[in-house]
Amino acid sequence: MLSLSGEHQSRTARRPPRSLKQEYHEFLLQRIEEYKNTLTREELLEIGDEAVRELEESAAAGQYLLTEVLLLEHVDRIIVRRLRLPTFPRWRQKHRALRAAQRAPTHWGLEADGPLVSSVRRLEPGDVGVVIGAAALPVALFIAAHDAEVFLLDQDLAAIEGAESRAVTEQLAGRFQALVVTFGGWFPDVSPGVVVIDPAALAPARPRDRNGLLAEARTRPGGVHVVLPSPTASEVIPLAPEALQAQYGGWQIVRRRRTKAGAGFTATKPERQLDTALNVSE
Repeated sequence: MLSLSGEHQSRTARRPPRSLKQEYHEFLLQRIEEYKNTLTREELLEIGDEAVRELEESAAAGQYLLTEVLLLEHVDRIIVRRLRLPTFPRWRQKHRALRAAQRAPTHWGLEADGPLVSSVRRLEPGDVGVVIGAAALPVALFIAAHDAEVFLLDQDLAAIEGAESRAVTEQLAGRFQALVVTFGGWFPDVSPGVVVIDPAALAPARPRDRNGLLAEARTRPGGVHVVLPSPTASEVIPLAPEALQAQYGGWQIVRRRRTKAGAGFTATKPERQLDTALNVSE
């Protein structure tokens, strides 16, 4: 989880897609760290002793000088061996199949023909998406599966920690950043192509803070805000999607068909507009 005091990339920067080798290395590091976290100090020291013995045998054969860096690297190799983690060719085959499945909206329980899916599929590798509300985590992971960088924002620390854990499990953590923020107080310094908003996440915020948050989402020209439907009719609706529509003056609004989950809408920012800011009045 990033600290709010940390540095973030410029909103004009685009990170190149990571190679499969980089993703494989990240996969190994994550599994190694997860395993280390399950060990007691004594168990970890035992692995260290095993690494020393193996390295000393190699050093005695004149292969290299034993150093702390080599020791740490060999501890990781022993863990990889214990966990029987796949080699790169085996991992690559499974990874490609997993990523293909993750790029299908039905994998995340999303509507296959909805405006959200079409907006995400227009993103290019390295583009940025923002998802407001941890309950919309499946949407955030769907965006990350398309090689876009995604920021998930919520005010609930526990929800953000759970989202981070899920991203690691899905092998999508490299393009996924979950942030605890106070709505209306801070926004990542990015220029997203897609912003997805769960109205229920904004319900506790004051109208001024809520509107300020939307205005801070410096969406690029032609970018899209997808406001998700309300909860089912049997649930209390703390903030209807329609309540946010007034903030998109000058944007092209497309209301989705009404279902049991409510309506929701999509707002597209004009390619050219003198005043591109959202309305921020209470």
